[in-house]
Amino acid sequence: MPTLGNPTGTIEILKKYNFNFQKRFGQNFLIDSHILEKIVDAAEITKDDCVLEIGPGIGTMTQYLAESAGEVIAVEIDKSLIPILADTLSPYDNVTVINEDILKVDIRKLVEEKNQGRPIKVVANLPYYITTPIIMGLFESHVPLKSITIMVQKEVADRMQVGPGTKDYGALSLAVQYYAKPKVVTYVSPECFIPKPNVGSAVIRLERYAEPPVEVKDEAFMFKVIRAAFNQRRKTLANGLGNASDLPVTRQQAQDALEALGFSASIRGEALTLEEFAKLSNYLLEQ
Repeated sequence: MPTLGNPTGTIEILKKYNFNFQKRFGQNFLIDSHILEKIVDAAEITKDDCVLEIGPGIGTMTQYLAESAGEVIAVEIDKSLIPILADTLSPYDNVTVINEDILKVDIRKLVEEKNQGRPIKVVANLPYYITTPIIMGLFESHVPLKSITIMVQKEVADRMQVGPGTKDYGALSLAVQYYAKPKVVTYVSPECFIPKPNVGSAVIRLERYAEPPVEVKDEAFMFKVIRAAFNQRRKTLANGLGNASDLPVTRQQAQDALEALGFSASIRGEALTLEEFAKLSNYLLEQ
């Protein structure tokens, strides 16, 4: 069995199966064993853990996870990779491969079946074009989760952990920081992949909070307020909220709420912290 965490092993398997990369699935396979070890270390995988891996590819990281975890569930969308995974993962009896689109999988049900509803850990080298929907899907559906350790585009990792007043700060930063504590583990150069992506990457660990750090009367409403605040970044917050079609708030109501909470009427969304957004959405709900 070739070791996959290096270029030789990876190329050998790809040739054996005459595999062609699919651009539409954003496929870039890791070929650096140091990075693979860092990911598994950062995820703090033990034999007590059930790990969900999204997009296992040819099984490179899956092999590392299978060595450390009690159970691994790998969800792969590309059916041409299924025979390869059957081959590369044949030594492991603790891996289940599911050929499905992760956005269509009922992960709660899966966790119920495979881990008796106990929290799982998610580890993934994510296709960059669906990073945000996957992460938000995991958080918003309240899947029992301990942590998510993922490889993402560098700028997305930066966006997840920044605070107010920076150009990267936005709805994603607030959403991630409401549900989890983000920490960048390492930055990864394009050289560490086949084929090379056009952008730098980062491994980030999101440790799920037992309780969100702020008190919110209505989570969904707060996220509507946040999205409206950043949909029109150049506009004032009052205008952004007043223009949002899915918010029953007029520009005047938004302005009154901001002033009542001690903000200037011309403030922009990017100046507010998560706590301030929570206060604002709670206040608007009461009105």
